Amino acid sequence: MGAEQDGTVMKKPKWVIDKERGARAEANQTHWLFGLHAVRDALENTARQKLRLVVTRNAQAKLTKAIEMSGITPEIADPRKFPVPLDPGSVHQGAALETRPLEWGPLEEVCLGGSGEHPLVVLLDRVTDPHNVGAILRSAEVFGAAAVIAPSRHSAPESGALAKTASGALERQPYLRVGNLAEAMGRLKDMGFVLIGLDAEGELGLAQAVGQGAGRPVGLVLGAEGPGLRARTKETCDHLARIDAARGFGSLNVSNAAAVSLHAAMMRG
Repeated sequence: MGAEQDGTVMKKPKWVIDKERGARAEANQTHWLFGLHAVRDALENTARQKLRLVVTRNAQAKLTKAIEMSGITPEIADPRKFPVPLDPGSVHQGAALETRPLEWGPLEEVCLGGSGEHPLVVLLDRVTDPHNVGAILRSAEVFGAAAVIAPSRHSAPESGALAKTASGALERQPYLRVGNLAEAMGRLKDMGFVLIGLDAEGELGLAQAVGQGAGRPVGLVLGAEGPGLRARTKETCDHLARIDAARGFGSLNVSNAAAVSLHAAMMRG
């Protein structure tokens, strides 16, 4: 209901209603994690809201300690008729867990954490392939990034495929979904971050660009393969950097580019 003012009921604008409806839908969103490794890590994560666990007898035996730790009562399934709505070809290994997305907290709080004196974050512009995002989360964890940040729309959501590729990193590495990537980049700049966009036509080499962030927090910004960074994303970066190829040809996919860039940024001092 809208607020009453001088006897008149003030109705909420449509955009406010749509935003609130979207927030409620996102809060009620669930997804299935699958595979022994991903399910075990999620069961052991006390911050993970667990709704339903389906396992075969064989998988139950392998996950005994994690199941006991989680306190959830598993449903025992026939391996020939696994009653979980997974995509065909998903290698579930007899284990699937229905859950809600993790809540990591405010951007400012999360991004000033992580290991090292000068925080490091990764921002993804329209990277929608869950396998790429899962691999980037894994690299981000290895190289001590405080967070991986992506827009709520046009990016890979938490999913079983993402979790399986991340090999446990989804449960430990903050993955923040934001309403507007450029706005989040502006907030990071206000916090003192130097933002380096990865672009084949970048004016600086990667080593030179990360050198600009020595002694400061750094954000690495990567775009989808093919389209790359959007114009507004490029404009919001402080520097555009290229990864030079030894033979002057060829290119890396986004997850490999993220790993190379993370290592370079970690070594910046």
